[in-house]
Amino acid sequence: MFLSFLVSAALGAGVWFLYPPASPAPFLLFLFVLSFFRDFERPVPADPDALVSPADGRVTEITECEEPLYIQGPAVRIGIFLSVFNCHINRTPWESEVEYVRFTPGLFLDARHPDSGPKNQSNALGLKCPATGAKLLVRQVTGLIARRIICTAKPGDRLKRGERFGMIKFGSRTELYVPKDRLKSVDVRVGQAVYGASTIIGRLR
Repeated sequence: MFLSFLVSAALGAGVWFLYPPASPAPFLLFLFVLSFFRDFERPVPADPDALVSPADGRVTEITECEEPLYIQGPAVRIGIFLSVFNCHINRTPWESEVEYVRFTPGLFLDARHPDSGPKNQSNALGLKCPATGAKLLVRQVTGLIARRIICTAKPGDRLKRGERFGMIKFGSRTELYVPKDRLKSVDVRVGQAVYGASTIIGRLR
């Protein structure tokens, strides 16, 4: 997905070393951008009931709510804030089939703002487990700096747990909605750091 970017970045680094500018600022900016687009291989927990985090970041919210778009009922929303220093790859929390994809235009409030979830530009991904019928919704939400959402998943795709499906560029928010009656436990707390594909954030019943 990001091979062309990495190649151009590497070429840019070579040019910098051959012809270093008077100021180190361009090179520092290059390092920051390269760091932002890093993409790690992550071990995925073997627990068959485990929901893994859809993003790297810090849990800012665990709230009961109504989810009208896809789940269409009571749900638990787990909000994760991604700073500019986090890896921004989004991953599937559960082995599932993509049933629903919806992009919604909106504002670009700071992703830590309480209104950023409902008001900012976002992309919603509805996922259904073929074996159990359980539905999950993952929302990619832009921020003040992060204004470009990438989602490569489309209806009908089968995604493995922990599989990459997109990213949000330069700081953002990712939300996971789980039907309240299907959630056995929430295994994270507000303020906790989580890692996409590796951290168990809850379990389904």
